[in-house]
Formats: sequence, structure tokens, C-alpha cells
Amino acid sequence: ESDTASEISFQLNRHKKSPSTGSHSSDMASVSSVSGSVLSVYSGDFGSVHAQGTVEFALDYDEKNREFQVHVSQCKDLAVVDEKKGRSDPYVKTYLLPDKARMGKRKTSVKKRTVNPIYNEVLRYKIEKMVLLIQKLNLSVWHNDPLGRNSFLGEIEIDLASWDWSNRKLNWYPLKPRSLSAVNGVDHRGVMSLSIKYVPPGSLGKWPKNPPSGEVHIWVKDVKDLLQLRPSGVDSFVKCYVLPDTSKKSYQKTRVIKRDTNPVFNHTIVYDGFHTEDLKDACVELTVWDHEKLTNHFLGGIRLGLGTGLSYGISVDWMDSTQEEVAFWQEMMLAANEWIEGLLPLRSL
Repeated sequence: ESDTASEISFQLNRHKKSPSTGSHSSDMASVSSVSGSVLSVYSGDFGSVHAQGTVEFALDYDEKNREFQVHVSQCKDLAVVDEKKGRSDPYVKTYLLPDKARMGKRKTSVKKRTVNPIYNEVLRYKIEKMVLLIQKLNLSVWHNDPLGRNSFLGEIEIDLASWDWSNRKLNWYPLKPRSLSAVNGVDHRGVMSLSIKYVPPGSLGKWPKNPPSGEVHIWVKDVKDLLQLRPSGVDSFVKCYVLPDTSKKSYQKTRVIKRDTNPVFNHTIVYDGFHTEDLKDACVELTVWDHEKLTNHFLGGIRLGLGTGLSYGISVDWMDSTQEEVAFWQEMMLAANEWIEGLLPLRSL
């Protein structure tokens, strides 16, 4: 099932009078939400055409003119929209997220009857560098339909906070299908595939009573659609804590997968010392990070728990699981000794 299995003994301290201390707890800001007005921005025909092909562009910041520049070069192998006529009339559109409305959209010209359009155009935003660095660039390709709705042909999202600005060269990027979370106005950070299992004390029935205390097994399989941080992709790894314990005993991590926005980890973590009553007060926090020499960059995470806001009667900000995360944890609690499979969107924590 996994090529790396790490086992670790974990004792929850039920007698803590205060929530976990140290830098870890201060990272837990509440989930940021993006205004619902983005829905109007996403009008158009999604899903009728399969996203495919690649787009070539370069990013630059002109310090002198305080201008962000997107050099859109060309696209290759776009989807065909009008099957009968075998044609697509594509153009490229850009937004800065999360506040699309404020900075507005930019568009290239429309190229007629081609799935390999050449643009060589520069889309410009007058914006201070400091403001730019808290944005994401959403670049999408569309078929222009003057009579009906424009058809979506694919998109790419770039995190500008950690973009390598020394790279001004044109690079090719695969066009991805539209992320549902973008339509819902949530920032899209990728999706984690994982399985979890709870083994109650004594349930394996071997002598002596096995396991002596309960175990939670977490199998981190893969992550899809991580943010593109540099032309080569991203070097990612997953960290795991069982809160409220933020000690070294609770900390686990996977190996680093290099240059891949769809990393496969296949890593199993086992926490023992878990009594059944702990399941309502503990929270498994899985976070994905980009590995860099000086500092790791947070990409997104999930928190598995009951999301009650309380742990052992104390109010804590990390007990903030989403409905999907809570449902996943509850399913595990109800089905002892069974692997429960999940596909959960990463979020800002």
C-alpha cells in the first residue's frame, strides 16, 4: 500500500489547561473567504469542451513604470469547439485574484479558425509590486462566440507571492480544466487524495490485547493541481500534526517530490495512544509546503476533526474543519478498522 511507513507513538495530554503553545498555534488564522461577486466574472460556457493543449507566456515586472506585464506568446493544440466546422476562435484572458473586479480583466485579440494561435501581445496592469505579490494570476483561454456564450478552453493559475521574478523567459504551461472552487469564489489550492482508518483498542484481538490503545492511520496518497510557483512546477512535501499536540512526537512529514504540481506521496503515518474518546477532541492537520533552501512556502492544508471549536473543553481556533472534513472524520469514527477514502480540497489555514 505504501512505500514509506512511519510509525510514531503519540500520547494526548488530556490534562492541558491551555491550548497548545508555541509558534504553531499562532499560524492558525481563520479561513479567508473571497467575495461572492466573482460569480459574475465566471460567466460563459464551461464543461462542454475538454480542456487541452498548452500556452506559452512570460511574466515581468517593470520597476520603472510600476507595471506588471504578461507576455502572451502563443497556444498549441487547443480543443476544437465547433466540431462540424472544425474550428476554434481563441483568445487569452487574464485576471488578478482574489479581487478580480478591482483590477479588471485583460484580453488578447481573437485569432480565427486555429487551435495553434500566435498572439505576441503584452497584457499590462498598473500595480505596485507589494500589492502584486499578494495576488494570483489567472490566465484562461476562450473560444470567442459573437452570437452565443464564449467557451472555456483551459486555464492556469500562478501564485505571484513566490514567483521567480528573475525568470523572464517564455515558458510553456499545460492548460487545466476549470477548478470548481474558483467558480464558488474559493481560492483554488489543489486537492488531496487520502485514506484514514481508526483501529480501536483491543480490536485486533491478538494476545496481549492489541493494540493496547487505539491507532489512527493516515495514508497520504497524492495531491492534484498545486499552485504553479515557478516554471518547473513546485517541490512539495506534506507535514502532519495531531493537535493539540505540536511536539516533535506529533510531527511527521513525507519526502519532497520535486518539480511536480501533481505529486504522488504514497506515505502512511500511524499514531497510537489514541482512545476512542480522543477522536472528538483531536484534529489531524495535514499541510502541503513548497520546499526551498531558506524557507518553506505554505501551499494549503486540511484539518480532520469534528470542527466544534473546542478541544478538551478549551476554545481553539484550529478546530475549524469544513463540512467535508467533518464528514470524512465522522465516517472514520463510525467504521472501525476500515479504510475511508477521501478527496479533499486544500485551503488556507
